Amino acid sequence: MKKIGILIISIVSALMVVSCATKRNGPYLSANPGNPSITSPSDGTTYTLNKSNAKDTLFTMKWSTPNYGYPAAVTYTVEMDNQGDNFANPVKLGTANLPSFSITQGDMNSVLLGSGLKPDQAATMDVRVTASVSDSIKAEVSNPISMVFTPYSNYTYIYVPGNYQVYSGYGSAWTPSDAPPLAMTGVNVFDGYVYINDTQDSDIEFKFTKDQTWNLAWGIGSSPGTLSSTGGNITMPTDSSGYYKIHVDVNALTYTITKTTWAIIGDATAGGWNTDTPMTYDPTKKVWTVTTNLTAGSIKFRANGSWDINYGDGGNGSLVFNGSTNISVPAAGNYTVTMDLSNPPLYTYSLKKN
Repeated sequence: MKKIGILIISIVSALMVVSCATKRNGPYLSANPGNPSITSPSDGTTYTLNKSNAKDTLFTMKWSTPNYGYPAAVTYTVEMDNQGDNFANPVKLGTANLPSFSITQGDMNSVLLGSGLKPDQAATMDVRVTASVSDSIKAEVSNPISMVFTPYSNYTYIYVPGNYQVYSGYGSAWTPSDAPPLAMTGVNVFDGYVYINDTQDSDIEFKFTKDQTWNLAWGIGSSPGTLSSTGGNITMPTDSSGYYKIHVDVNALTYTITKTTWAIIGDATAGGWNTDTPMTYDPTKKVWTVTTNLTAGSIKFRANGSWDINYGDGGNGSLVFNGSTNISVPAAGNYTVTMDLSNPPLYTYSLKKN
């Protein structure tokens, strides 16, 4: 019996050694994989974009890779934001599975203009790389580098033709050349605002077209919110009148449609920063307006009583999405305040003292 006991103990010990060895030698996730580090371009690099070179590569970004302790499938995301905004609302330039990302002058120009930069004016932007292996694992983030860009005056659009056009002030129904545009605000990502006046007894129907023809169009995909180049019309139910923010991602073949009502808010209004002063849409002029008493102070425009969609001052009457600068009201008085979102991405406002 003594020999049997010794034998059992020996077998158990051997199994424990094998088990421990397996745990030590198998794949494991490093607790400190390290951050990616951008190796090129250099911090402070300056780019002046040129329309004639729109198809040429502007830059190729490269970075060092985190060490996850095993051959992880890593998704890298390259993000950009205004210098000093600490990536509070970053713009995604693109993703990569290898530590390298390239972007053309034309695509970068569209992103810059969509971010509120003005043509032919230099602006400094912060760029960083994030590395992710899973939604449940914290992403590793590089230190940002600063890059100076001067965009040129050019915009890329897609269009929203549909049966609603004739009732909503956009020319003939199903005519891309009359349809409202959505402007590129990211690489193959488009945003804009469309007014729909639903005075008919049937559903609203529309598609997205690559240009002002039917050469390439996207309709409904396998489910609402998805797109397909062979899909049928996208529909909205009867009584869908309203002013909509439309977001289209051609890369992911997805879209979102958000109904909006607009207001001004700020310490220059009677409600301060706590209560909206509603605006009214003028379908003929395609602008939002309100006439109200204001005090010296500042305001912003926001939708749906929330800060999810808002615009601040971009200078010289221009608007910037989620802009950190408030719009100044220089003196007390009765004002007509106007916001124009009909020409993406060149959104504008005016304050007229009555």
